[in-house]
Amino acid sequence: MSEQPGRPDDAAREQDGVGGPDAFGRLWTPHRMAYIKGEGKPVGDDDCPFCRVPRLPDAEGLVVARGEAVFCVLNLYPYNSGHLLVVPYRHVADYPELTVAECAQLASMTQQAMRVIRWVAGAHGFNIGMNQGTVAGAGIAGHLHQHVVPRWGGDTNFMPVVGNTKVLPELLAETRVLLADAWTASARSDPPAQ
Repeated sequence: MSEQPGRPDDAAREQDGVGGPDAFGRLWTPHRMAYIKGEGKPVGDDDCPFCRVPRLPDAEGLVVARGEAVFCVLNLYPYNSGHLLVVPYRHVADYPELTVAECAQLASMTQQAMRVIRWVAGAHGFNIGMNQGTVAGAGIAGHLHQHVVPRWGGDTNFMPVVGNTKVLPELLAETRVLLADAWTASARSDPPAQ
């Protein structure tokens, strides 16, 4: 029996002194250890990407919209096309640290992000949320950000697991232009309901 990619053969799964193999298969992803250990993650305000992005031109920073207290940016490592992050300009880690104005604009910009993505891409649903702290899965725990992940029926597939590949149908720069243009247009008139 040949070894499957990402899965050691039976001999490699048996390790002397730790018992016999169980009924579970294992998907080995050693490349994720750098992420788990936090290698390359920002350690201070100076190297925080969410503090740097607002200083860049919108196209370069993948900024879709800007408000007084928060901005909306495409996720550089999206789960799906159109995966946005709503981020306060102020470098703050914990949700209770936000001001009333920041909370209000974070909520309203999240609503607008959903409307725009429905208008542009016909999303069937959304995952909305924050990972508070490294142990909760925050990739950049020092600067709060809310995920707005569009979902469509059948958008999950085997490619990330089997092929270690995420399939995205368009480049981030193209997605940014579509969403930013729709965001601007929606400010002039309400986007059609989807």
